[in-house]
Amino acid sequence: MSAHAVRTEGLSMSYGDKQVLHGVDLAIPAGEIVALLGPNGAGKTTTMEILEGFRGRSAGSVSVLGEDPQTAGEAWRSRIGVVLQHWEDHANWRVGEFLRLLHDHYRPFGDAWDAEELLAAVGLESQRDTPIKVLSGGQRRRMDLAAGLIGRPELLFLDEPSNGLDPVSRRDFQELVAKLNRDLGVTILMTTHDLHEAERLADRIVVLIGGRVLAEGTVAALSEEMGERAEVRWTEDGRRRIERSADPLDLIDRVRARCGGTVADLEVRRSSLEDTYLAMVARALAGETLRADEEDEADPAPSEERR
Repeated sequence: MSAHAVRTEGLSMSYGDKQVLHGVDLAIPAGEIVALLGPNGAGKTTTMEILEGFRGRSAGSVSVLGEDPQTAGEAWRSRIGVVLQHWEDHANWRVGEFLRLLHDHYRPFGDAWDAEELLAAVGLESQRDTPIKVLSGGQRRRMDLAAGLIGRPELLFLDEPSNGLDPVSRRDFQELVAKLNRDLGVTILMTTHDLHEAERLADRIVVLIGGRVLAEGTVAALSEEMGERAEVRWTEDGRRRIERSADPLDLIDRVRARCGGTVADLEVRRSSLEDTYLAMVARALAGETLRADEEDEADPAPSEERR
């Protein structure tokens, strides 16, 4: 596999007169977990479908595992796994028999995962004879993940992987995804609206807004880029104090000097991904409003005489 599992340059997509992607550049190294974040309508689904080979593009170059998804064949498709947000096509199949069917499909292309081994890996051994339609929500997502993994993919696409799961099932599913990456080296590109999930799993974050990459990097790097400040809490002279600072260590040193070296009830809360992401989206939307206002002023509506 090449150094980069995914690389796009100038990726653009239009539906008629509506352009939904504007020159998207992505570079995802092999072995990373990357979370693609953005509000509804940002272009995440279109980007994922182009990378998965389900949709063509209007312009730009795309390389996924060294091939163009638009022209790649079945051998390339066997190297990727896709876990959709909703997948209801095989509800009457039993878990084990469905995975065995998929195993037989993938086997000509390489080392497909044995169905029984995969059932054990995703924690569905006791559900092998259960119809898929009666699985619980957490079991169903494990089943979807097993279907995406059966071909032993090098690259796994996850669309809202833990959507609708209860907290325990969500935690278990996230641990399973992290294990796949850690133990098997599977590269993972995921979309999610669960910012805690993205912060927990992803090595890097890519923020897509209005069909453009607004920012990318680690959570810490994005926080620094946005100028987000840590929140420091402590008790001094019997009063609870709260202060935000871009350099919390310097603030703590100053407080210690005032308090004689001991700071009571000290807490430091660094900006979360949610803090940074919401600030980023708000700033982007404010910028769009400002540009719209400027355009209105530069090109006023025609007067009655000009109409």
